[in-house]
Amino acid sequence: MAEAGSVNVGRGREEKEPEGLSQESAPTGTTISRVKLFDTMVDTFLQKLVASGSYRRFTDCYKRFYQLQPEMTQRIYDKFITQLQTSIRDEISEIKEEGNLEAVLNALDVIVEEGKDRREPAWRPSGIPEKDLRSTLVPYFLQQRDALQRRVQKQEAENRQLADAVLAGRRQVEELQLQVQARQQAWQALHSRHAGGVTKALGLLLSPGAGSTAQSHVSGTLRAALLSPQARSCAAIAVPSP
Repeated sequence: MAEAGSVNVGRGREEKEPEGLSQESAPTGTTISRVKLFDTMVDTFLQKLVASGSYRRFTDCYKRFYQLQPEMTQRIYDKFITQLQTSIRDEISEIKEEGNLEAVLNALDVIVEEGKDRREPAWRPSGIPEKDLRSTLVPYFLQQRDALQRRVQKQEAENRQLADAVLAGRRQVEELQLQVQARQQAWQALHSRHAGGVTKALGLLLSPGAGSTAQSHVSGTLRAALLSPQARSCAAIAVPSP
């Protein structure tokens, strides 16, 4: 059982060797990009992590289960190591994307290459931490402030547009209310003006002593009143066209 465990340990280490990690040193005089150095550092970290969490240590933590199910223990260990490496690589990839590390490291390589031809002395800390920190952070904070101001100005412009649209809607509603009130007042005025004359004519027409001549006169009067332009405008105001 112990021999099988030692064989599994060796096999696990061989399988978990990070691919693409060259053991040979780079030729003298060549410059390795910082992105490759970062990837190599990650691969080395994963290799050492797997070495520190060997299969022997894993079985020591689960001795009873290992004694009962050695093959299952090996599969669990392999899957655990694989998922651990995958999760670590995913987290590092997210960090690289969020911080735009590749572009930053490539820009740093360009700065270093350009600095090789410069003769003036490079920047060095002044010895005053507050001054050095201020010289580094102030430009960044100013840039962030400008970005926030642009966002605020954009949002304020959108708010003004929305406010103008709301005011225009309110003015339209007020105009409609005024039109409704004007039509209602015109209807009431016309109704009160013609109501007395129509009522009087109807009284004469229905009275017992009214003769045929009077009735024909009253009928003509009612017909003229109903067909007058005022009555038509009143009907148009009361029943607006669709």
